[in-house]
Order: sequence, then structure tokens, then C-alpha cells
Amino acid sequence: MNEPVILHATFTARTGEEDHAARLLAEYSKVVRQEPGNVIFDASRLRGAPDHFFVYEEYRDEAAFQAHLSHPAGRAFNTELTPLIVEPTSELTFLCRLP
Repeated sequence: MNEPVILHATFTARTGEEDHAARLLAEYSKVVRQEPGNVIFDASRLRGAPDHFFVYEEYRDEAAFQAHLSHPAGRAFNTELTPLIVEPTSELTFLCRLP
């Protein structure tokens, strides 16, 4: 049986870039949710610290996740996001669902 790929991504927007990052992420969310193997793409900001962003993602299986990674929209998103954030890239944490 193929296991879903579940992950949590975080990043911190640079001062003054919070709203730009939020708009970019909101638009990208719409694209990812249309990918055939995407189950969930839920983007949020930390209440009280609007520079901190959290994304919960789930893909049907590893093949769907790999398709997501190779999607041109993802490369464009990351190219535009990188100069807006403190970290070199989004920090990814992969998760396993409990039975």
C-alpha cells in the first residue's frame, strides 16, 4: 500500500515582506490544491506574529509528491519567495500518520 506524504513547512518573512509573502502563498495555494495528487494544502500565519508562516501539506503518495516538486509553479513560487524570507528555504518536517 502506498503511504501518503505528509509534511509541515515553515518560514519567516523578512521585515516589511510579510504581506507580499502572504499574497504569494495564497496564490500558490490555489495552484497546489488543483494538483491531482494533492489531498491538503493548508497555509496559515501565526496569530500575533504575522511574519511566521505554516503550511500543512498532504499528497496521495510519493509519486504525487514528486510530481508536486517538479511542477513549474513550485519552482516559480520558490524563486519569488526566497528573497522574501529569513531562512535559506522553507523548513520541512515530514510526518507519519498514527494508525
